[in-house]
Amino acid sequence: MKPSTCRLATVAAVIWSLSVWSSAAPAQDATTLSYGSASSVGMDAALLDEAVQLYRDAVERDELKGAVLMVARRGVIVVHEAVGWRHEAYQLPMENDTLFRMASNTKPVVGTAVLILQEEGRLSLDDRAAQYLESFDNHRSREMTIRQLLSHSSGLRIGPIFYPFEGDEDPTLIGAAARFGAEGPAVEPGTSYSYNNAGYNTVGAIIEVASGMPLEDFLRARIYEPLGMTDTLNHEDATKLSRMATVYRGRRRDGGRVDFREGFTPGDPPDFPVVRASGGMISTAPDYARFLQMYLNGGRYADAQILSQDSVAAATRGEIASGTNTRYGLGWQITSDGAYSHSGSDGTMGWVDPAREIIGMVFTQSPGGINPRREFQDLVNRAADRGAADQ
Repeated sequence: MKPSTCRLATVAAVIWSLSVWSSAAPAQDATTLSYGSASSVGMDAALLDEAVQLYRDAVERDELKGAVLMVARRGVIVVHEAVGWRHEAYQLPMENDTLFRMASNTKPVVGTAVLILQEEGRLSLDDRAAQYLESFDNHRSREMTIRQLLSHSSGLRIGPIFYPFEGDEDPTLIGAAARFGAEGPAVEPGTSYSYNNAGYNTVGAIIEVASGMPLEDFLRARIYEPLGMTDTLNHEDATKLSRMATVYRGRRRDGGRVDFREGFTPGDPPDFPVVRASGGMISTAPDYARFLQMYLNGGRYADAQILSQDSVAAATRGEIASGTNTRYGLGWQITSDGAYSHSGSDGTMGWVDPAREIIGMVFTQSPGGINPRREFQDLVNRAADRGAADQ
């Protein structure tokens, strides 16, 4: 398929895909999220409060401007707390439904979209990018596969998220990705890991070609709406700007002090003229929790079957070593204990711990600040482990 396939896709094809998706869903419900006590799911409430206190203290010391924290075990939300400011100068507090710029927390969602298309037979992870994007059909880029692009093992070493759009009267994601194919990989595909945003934007273009839909429309129709992620989108919405957090970029000074300056402020123009797959998603903790719980459930949330259990396993088993004790999968960073997570450059992080039956989120918009999220996650784990020992 070539880029023209995207423009020529018919409404009938879209209706067919939606019918396949809905008919494949089994009748039974899966675990949904509700609020409850820590003790009801075998967690130590005192340790959870200690975890939250880390962020109260960090805001008090001006190491972070604010955060929204959420933890759920076995579908029971035991922590959901907002601390600090979404805009300090205006004294606007963080709230439990504050909207965050999710940055690379978009990547697991994009990986999910590819797996949906694979389940429908519209593409295969081992297809070459050149089957969908003509500019990749050259001696440099021809062997690169979708699996390699998703796992950051494509060999691309392209620095920019996109090359400049100057002169593009009608810029598109497919057109932007075409420039990456012309450059090609710097090392042999499949031989090494190197985190690359351009590779994910190439995946986004492939999704558009294979689905016949703009990326944001596909994500909304196949992931956000079925999961009830009503506040999640891929571009700023004027009706929601009052709930968005300002991004405060921190720089550490001598003595450990952090100086912050305002970065993105609600109402600023978008970063790029096209919706991208490497980042750009906007969401809330309650919305993203549904996505994480869907993974913990094995691909299902309530009556929405998003992925098969086999696809969830494929996404989270790890394709290539990405660190001493980590592997990168199809949109997820996986640790040696089987937990998987992703973070975003504007200060968000979400994780899934299948062994402990936990999902968790630490959402800030204070990149460069002093973020105690590892200590937070450790206390959450201890809260689950101690609670289990006491039972």
